[in-house]
Formats: sequence, C-alpha cells, structure tokens
Amino acid sequence: MRAEPGPTAGVLPGARPSRRFLRDETVLVLALSLGASGVSALISFIGSVTKPGGLKDQAATLNSSAAPGRPWLDLAWQLFGITTALVPVALVAHFLLREGSGLKALGFDRTRPWPDLGRGAAVAAVIGSTGIAFYLAARGLGFNLTVVPEDLPDVWWKYPVLVLSALQNSILEEVIVVGYLLRRLDQLGWSPMAALAASSVLRGSYHLYQGIGGFVGNMAMGVVFVLLYRRWGRVGPLVVAHSLLDIGAFVGYALLAGKVGWLPTA
Repeated sequence: MRAEPGPTAGVLPGARPSRRFLRDETVLVLALSLGASGVSALISFIGSVTKPGGLKDQAATLNSSAAPGRPWLDLAWQLFGITTALVPVALVAHFLLREGSGLKALGFDRTRPWPDLGRGAAVAAVIGSTGIAFYLAARGLGFNLTVVPEDLPDVWWKYPVLVLSALQNSILEEVIVVGYLLRRLDQLGWSPMAALAASSVLRGSYHLYQGIGGFVGNMAMGVVFVLLYRRWGRVGPLVVAHSLLDIGAFVGYALLAGKVGWLPTA
C-alpha cells in the first residue's frame, strides 16, 4: 500500500506554522510580487541617474501600449497583465485560508462597504492634493522623472483599462504591503515600529523608478496607511483610497494632458 505523504514541515494540522515557515513564505510572496518590483525599480533608477541629462527630462510611463497599432491584441495584453499581477493576492488568500481565516482577516471583504468607502474617499482627498503638490515640487527641483500615467491609444477600451489598472495596483499593494506583510511580521515578533518601517520602505522602493520624489512621497504615504490600518484593522478603506488616487491620476492625465499648463508631459 502506498503511504500517504506526511505534513509539510512546520505546518502540522491544527498547529501554528513555524517561524521559519512564515519567514520563508513571506520572502517568497515578496519575491514574486512587490519585492521584485522594488529591485526592478532600483535598477531603473540607477539607469536614470547615470543617463546624461536631468531626471525631470526623462519620463516614466505607467500604462503604455503593449501592441501599438493592434488594438485587440493590445487589449488582450492589457487584461493579461492586470490579471496575472493579482496572482500574488490569490496566493496570499490561499495561505490565509490554510490558517482558517482568508482575506477577511486583513479586512478585505464586503462586510463594511459604506464605512470603507467613506474612509477611503476622505483619505484620498487629503493625500491626493498633497501628493500632486509634492510631485510637482520634486520634479521642479530635479528629484523626479516626469511621470506619464498613461500613453494608451484612443480606443474604446482605454478608460475601462485605466480603471482596472488602478484597481489592480491598489488591491495588490494594500493587501500585500500592508495587510499581509504586517500580519506576518507581527507573527514573527517584529515590533510595531520595525514593521511600519519595513512596510513603508518597501512601498517607497518599488516607486523608485520615478525618482527620489517618488520614493520619499510613497514612503510617507506608506507610514500613513500603516497607521490607519493599525487603527481600523482593515485594508478595505486603503484599497478604496488607493484606487481613487490612481483612477484620478490615470484618467485625469488622459483628459488633461496638453490642455493645462501646470501638468508636465513627456
């Protein structure tokens, strides 16, 4: 008779996973998602600062065409990229379900939709106005590249894809960099301040491709988001806030680029 495989080391049924298992799991999740994005952003930043000319004379494009001149193929690539970028969130949900909780443990569910929407909208209103001012100042001082939120062709699916891209960014970042990472660091015995620093620095790191301003601004946003998560115990409002910020940036740029003098373009 064939013997059944034994339980995975450190994950006995009904037992709490070992510290080593949780550490390795966290490293792998980050290596498959925003940790890898942080390394990529660092390499991109090194390339920008070693390139002749100032940072503000270079552009960082966020949503660009994947198949210029072929709109249906372009749409397929856009949807493929958005969907596959959310796989790490599904992986996190899987790990949390093995603990018997799921994403509900992070406050990412539909149990409190109206409070989440209200809080998220309020946070977006405050951060959005200060964020624009900070970006313009950082770019003016030469600390930031010119950020081009979108460079998609003028086709019927342009705005829906920009909205989906914003939702994907917000879900991926808030679930992993705030909810999941803080939960795992708490379980690993990190102090609240050390966990706050790790989360906020990670958030800043994968925005480094935008320049020093992108790193500092997003790290400050990370501090605020961690403090709000600790207070509310939910990533739901943070996903709402981040979604509104990115939708405003992506769609706003598409509507205003070249029509207002204060908005830098590539």
